[in-house]
Parts: sequence; C-alpha cells; structure tokens
Amino acid sequence: MTKKNKRLILILLAVVILMTLVPLFTLKGAEFGGSDDAGSGMVEQIEGKEYTPWVRPVMEQWIGGELPSEMESLLFCVQTGIGVGILFFALGRMYERKKLGKDQQDL
Repeated sequence: MTKKNKRLILILLAVVILMTLVPLFTLKGAEFGGSDDAGSGMVEQIEGKEYTPWVRPVMEQWIGGELPSEMESLLFCVQTGIGVGILFFALGRMYERKKLGKDQQDL
C-alpha cells in the first residue's frame, strides 16, 4: 500500500468518524424517527385528518399482531447482514478478477 493510499484511507476514516460523532454531540436529546413516522405525519399535516395505512406489514399479518421491537431489530439486522454480504462478495469478486487480470498480463 502506498503512502498516498494510506493517507486517503486515514482521511476518509476521519470523515466517517466525524459524520458519526458530530450529530450525537450537537443534537443532544433529539429524537431520531423513522421514515414511516415522518411520512405519516406529513400526510396528516397535508390532508388535515388522521392517516390510516392501506395495508399491514406481512409479518404482522402472519402473527396476528404487532411485532415486538426486538423482532423488528433482529429482522433489520438480518436484512442488513444479507445486503452487506452480497456487497462485499461482489467487491471481492471484482478485486480477484482485477488481480487475475494483472497476473495474466505478466505472462
């Protein structure tokens, strides 16, 4: 790894850390809601009446009620893990393909 690459990685790492920590310290006591809540609130504000969803989530229909918050977190983490696995599998394949291409050019 070259000195230039190390420097770029350190700068990007610092930016990510700042992007993570700055909102935590500048917005003390702020509530971070999801997009579902924000969308429902906006519809209620525009229409002037309470928002009623058209459909219920599939998992809630299967179990016949609301999911516990732990189950929602678990499903979100599983979904994130699957997405990250696919992303890094593709990146690994691209890296190996590039590496093999350089090896064949040397022959």
